Amino acid sequence: MDSDLLKAFVTVADTGGFSAAAKLLNRTQSAVSLQIKRLEEHLGTRLFTRTSRTVALTPGGTRLLPFARQLLSLQQDARTALNRDTPLERIRFGLTEEHAAAYLPILLAKLARTHPEVQVEVVCDISSTLVEQFREGKLDLVLAVRHQPTRTGRVLGVEPMIWVAHETFDLGDGMDLPLALNPDGCIFRAHALAAVGRTGRPWREPYVSQSPTGVNVPVQAGLAITVKTPRSIPSGCCDIGSRFGLPALGLAEIELHVSPARISDAFQDLVRLVETHCRAGQAGKRPAEGHVASGA
Repeated sequence: MDSDLLKAFVTVADTGGFSAAAKLLNRTQSAVSLQIKRLEEHLGTRLFTRTSRTVALTPGGTRLLPFARQLLSLQQDARTALNRDTPLERIRFGLTEEHAAAYLPILLAKLARTHPEVQVEVVCDISSTLVEQFREGKLDLVLAVRHQPTRTGRVLGVEPMIWVAHETFDLGDGMDLPLALNPDGCIFRAHALAAVGRTGRPWREPYVSQSPTGVNVPVQAGLAITVKTPRSIPSGCCDIGSRFGLPALGLAEIELHVSPARISDAFQDLVRLVETHCRAGQAGKRPAEGHVASGA
C-alpha cells in the first residue's frame, strides 16, 4: 500500500476532517479526498462515512487504522536503517516562551541523548497564534494554553492563574490597577480584564508586550501587576491577589496538539517526553476552588 495514501488516511482519521488533514499535509482538500478514494478502491472497501458536517471511520476503517500506523512506522524505520546519510529529521515545536523556559532544558537534553540526529525548530509565540500555525501545517507539535476546544487539542492538565507583583508593590487608596499584560489574543489577558471588569474596579494598562521579558521588567520594578501561573513567577515577585482583594482568575487548561502526519520514533518520543514532564509540572497545583479558563 502506498505510504502517501496511508498517511492521508491516518491524518483524516485523527483530525476528523478532510480540510484539517489537508492543512497538516500541505495539500488541497480535493487532493486528500482523491487519495482516500484511491485507497478505498485499492482495498475494495469504504473507509469513512461522510456527511456535510462529519467524517467518521467505517468498521473497515477502524480495523485498518492500527495497521496503517504500524506500516508507516516500519517504513520510516526501514528508511533510517538503510540510509544513514539522509538529512536530519526536523521537528517544528511551538510553545509559549514561559513553557519553553520551564520545560525545554530537560526535554531537549533527553531527546538529544536518544535521538542526536534530530533537529528541533523551536517557535515561541502566544498560544492562539501557535494553534493557528498548527492548523495551517506550519508546526508539528504545539504546547499551548487552551482558548477553546479544538479537534486536535488534548488537555494535559490545569494551572491556576494568579495576580503577581513585586514583593514591595504598594497600591495606594483609590489608585487604578496598573496592569502589564500580553496583547489581544492572550487568554491570561482576557481573564484578567474580565475579572477586573466584573468588580467595576478602575484599571489602566501602562505596559503591553508579547514577550515575557517585556511584561516582567515593569512588574519586577514594582510598577505594575500581571497574571502568571505559580511556576512562572519572576524573581522577587509573589502572589498578591489576596493582599489587595483582587478577584479570582480560575484555571488555565494546558493542551498538546500533535500532528498525525508525523510517525517517526523520534517524534513520538518527544511527544511522550512533553506529556510526562508537563503533567509532572502540573502536579499538585490545582487550587481547591476555581473555574477552568476555556475561552478568550
